[in-house]
Amino acid sequence: MALPDLDFPMAIDQGFDGLYGLVVDGYDDDGTVHAHVDIQEHHKQPAGLVHGGLLAAVAESITSMATYFAVAGDGKSAQGLSNQTSFVRPVFGSRVVATARPRHRGRTTWVWEVDITDDQDRLCAMVRMTIAVR
Repeated sequence: MALPDLDFPMAIDQGFDGLYGLVVDGYDDDGTVHAHVDIQEHHKQPAGLVHGGLLAAVAESITSMATYFAVAGDGKSAQGLSNQTSFVRPVFGSRVVATARPRHRGRTTWVWEVDITDDQDRLCAMVRMTIAVR
């Protein structure tokens, strides 16, 4: 997967991703993307756990971004089509880490699997993202 040569870690400082503090840590030759968010009080529900919407947003952002970087050279765009997030453990810690792996790279859709772990490396959410390529 041909992604641009970027400096990592790369803090996103604009748009919605900038509001919640997304940091892209890098990507591997196979297209796997690594990112994290340092948890702050405004990320939490009243009960003190991290809001699930944050985890879903991280998955959508990094997979849309990576797909876009891969297809933009062909004049195409990429945007989220489906986000299926399963929450398996609440997050109370100080950081969430996302690892996104491309599973299907089609002409009109890409499918990704994203694991989100906490600061103790425990699986907290599993996400299947489908990205539309137009």
